[in-house]
Amino acid sequence: MHLTQFLISLSFVVACGTMDQSDITAHQQPATGTVESEAQCSTCEFRQHSKMMRLQAIKSQILSKLRLKQAPNISRDVVNQLLPKAPPLQQLLDQYDVLGDDSKDGIVEEDDDELATTETVMAMASEPDPIVQVDRKPKCCFFSFTSKIQANRIVKAQLWVHLRPAEEATTVFLQISRLIPVTDGRRHVRIRSLKIDVNAGVKSWQSIDVKQVLAVWLRQPETNRGIEINAYDANGNDLAVTTAEAGEEGLLPFMEVKISEGPKRTRRESGLDCDEKSFESRCCRYPLTVDFEDFGWDWIIAPKRYKANYCSGECDYMHLQKYPHTHLVNKANPRGTAGPCCTPTKMSPINMLYFNGKEQIIYGKIPSMVVDRCGCS
Repeated sequence: MHLTQFLISLSFVVACGTMDQSDITAHQQPATGTVESEAQCSTCEFRQHSKMMRLQAIKSQILSKLRLKQAPNISRDVVNQLLPKAPPLQQLLDQYDVLGDDSKDGIVEEDDDELATTETVMAMASEPDPIVQVDRKPKCCFFSFTSKIQANRIVKAQLWVHLRPAEEATTVFLQISRLIPVTDGRRHVRIRSLKIDVNAGVKSWQSIDVKQVLAVWLRQPETNRGIEINAYDANGNDLAVTTAEAGEEGLLPFMEVKISEGPKRTRRESGLDCDEKSFESRCCRYPLTVDFEDFGWDWIIAPKRYKANYCSGECDYMHLQKYPHTHLVNKANPRGTAGPCCTPTKMSPINMLYFNGKEQIIYGKIPSMVVDRCGCS
């Protein structure tokens, strides 16, 4: 019976990659400072290998989850040229630069807490359908939204419009009209109208509340043919940038939509947290920051880096008794794989702003990119 237990324990250690021949010899000899140093060195090497495997897995996961066969070939110069130069996007980028994903750190979540999270989606303007164009000239903007955005989840929706500088201080009449098919006999139906006082020679971004308009579009998609935007000064000049001229890249209209994802039940975190200086041999979560610039991935706008974390360490004999099936499966894994026994037991997503292969700006959520907890499974 004792022999059987010894063999099972030994095979488990080999499967998890936590004991090699030098470790077995160490058990047969008195502990010395040299043996302890060698064991610590072996642990660090295995941990480093786990880290490198995690980085490679992250690259593959991102491309797979974004349904990209390869990373888009978009240079940093192209990114800077195409990015909207608008306040909400800049605030989002500033938030990433200052906070990254550190906002989770130090937060203790109670078992029964229900938290609501909000996601921001920025829909860029595109040409409206030819059916609403006059003489094949697109008269401004169409905004496309995915079906997953529900009208009752909208927290805020704003249309951002950039105004060219006026020649003199004046009052600008900004008008937003809904485009309808030309065959209906009417060019547009006015949705919103407001007055804006501007100073001479000053260009500016203006935001208009369009929450109710968007809610109608989502409930009745057939009504969303696009909108026309005009901003006339006292002399009848249209100051609204709806088609980009030379030097006006990044100034086209766009919609900023904040969506509530609804309540989520969270649990108090458990499991070990360690740092790189730790001599902990048990299964533990270690910090790992992914830097997309190190990957050469300029197509990812934000975050430029995020805390991914990784798992490394041993799973003890008690775990072997509790999960014998997992042990048998893991016996087939060779030493050197990224944590065949010590694995993530809880993961969370990250929000990402990026360019796809068609140079379109996408803001979305990528699941299971942050290791929140490690355990033996």
